[in-house]
Amino acid sequence: MKCSRMVSRSMGNIKGDDYFSSKIVADLSFIVEHTKDIDICELSHNEVLLDSMMFRLIQISENAKRLSDDYKERRNYIPWIAIYGLRNRIVHDYGSVDLDVIYSTLKDDIPVLLEKLQ
Repeated sequence: MKCSRMVSRSMGNIKGDDYFSSKIVADLSFIVEHTKDIDICELSHNEVLLDSMMFRLIQISENAKRLSDDYKERRNYIPWIAIYGLRNRIVHDYGSVDLDVIYSTLKDDIPVLLEKLQ
């Protein structure tokens, strides 16, 4: 039987699926809250907001990678591969990331993902 928790010890803390999933939900909630009244023009002209959203997307992927295989298998309706892929595009092609894709992800995909994980 597989262990359903990934455990890492950092200053006495045990971090498992509950920890990483709560971090993902917090980042998703932050994105939804801070983009609810934003259009693509405002996003493209607000460098601090855009950088913040990109950082959150990267963090979501990083925390998703730390979830156990069992956790992800039980939630196979979540597009895990797409989450990792977006992170790679942001990190490796930051200067040429398609803003339309980012905006669509923020406005259309993130709220749905948040609902599925809550």
